Amino acid sequence: MAIALSQDDYWELVEHSREASVGSVPHSQRPLDITWAYPKELGRGYHRQVCIRDGIVLDIADYHLHDDLVIASDDREHPLELSFTLMGAETSECTHIRAGQHSFYGSGMAPGEVYKKAAYRRKFEVSIHIDPALLGQWTTGHSGQLPDAFSHLIKPSDQTYYSQVCTTNAAMQQVVQQILQCPFSGLTQRLYMESKIWELMALQLAQTSETREPKQTAKRLKPEDIERIHNAKEILMSRLNDPPTLIELARLVRINDCKLKLGFRQVFGTTVFGYLHDCRMEQSRQLLEAGEMSVAEVTGAVGYANRSHFAIAFRKKFGMNPSSYRKRQQHFWQTS
Repeated sequence: MAIALSQDDYWELVEHSREASVGSVPHSQRPLDITWAYPKELGRGYHRQVCIRDGIVLDIADYHLHDDLVIASDDREHPLELSFTLMGAETSECTHIRAGQHSFYGSGMAPGEVYKKAAYRRKFEVSIHIDPALLGQWTTGHSGQLPDAFSHLIKPSDQTYYSQVCTTNAAMQQVVQQILQCPFSGLTQRLYMESKIWELMALQLAQTSETREPKQTAKRLKPEDIERIHNAKEILMSRLNDPPTLIELARLVRINDCKLKLGFRQVFGTTVFGYLHDCRMEQSRQLLEAGEMSVAEVTGAVGYANRSHFAIAFRKKFGMNPSSYRKRQQHFWQTS
């Protein structure tokens, strides 16, 4: 039986496991190299995180899942990332990555998607997250502007990021193993690891230096596909508090899930999850404005299980907490 989680809920479990390991140590005093147990609710294994310096984080994860895991993510801001799969596999609606491959992501907006991890198979991956501003330190004259060949790697948070699944060549495999087998500790360890991280980035850029971001020409949608995509939108609007997954939605309107994902953006200018998020936020604003429901009730009415997650999303959308917005509307009606 598969376990289905939102990405926020998944990382909340991981973070809870880390907090249990670190204990009550103040954040400013926590070690820069932390290892903790993988959430026991999901499987067994460990996570390790090394904060190399501001803007560069190394994550190592080695675990087995008890059950198949399905994780749904919303649109989100994304840094530069190299993610190497050493064992196991992962599948999303439109991609599949297996051992011996790695993902290369530019910065920008990562579209919402659903991806699957299989149970009872060892998953071993090494991921590197880099603040895109740091890539500019290597440019000629320190202008911060990347050469045209690499400009597609840095995008604003409202534009879809560059992504590519690549074969991990022998040179990259060697560097990844050197990181895993680093013989140093403390400052020397971080200096060594950072040098290897930039070596990996150099090897990756060398692979793509002769190419530009591929131009994706939108395929002309058939009238029946456009109708199905509009039907999908109506289903989302009617099920804000209990939305289907992308795969379920595709089945309901009888269209391929990958075509739904790409076609929805083509027709409505946003992703399925982006549209769902906007509808939830607008409905929550209207409910708070009406003043007949508490913030907790509104949270559940628009499909959020976690009130803090709802508050963060609302504040990001409207610039204030839902409780403050509700109070402001009450004051408006009392004084008008």
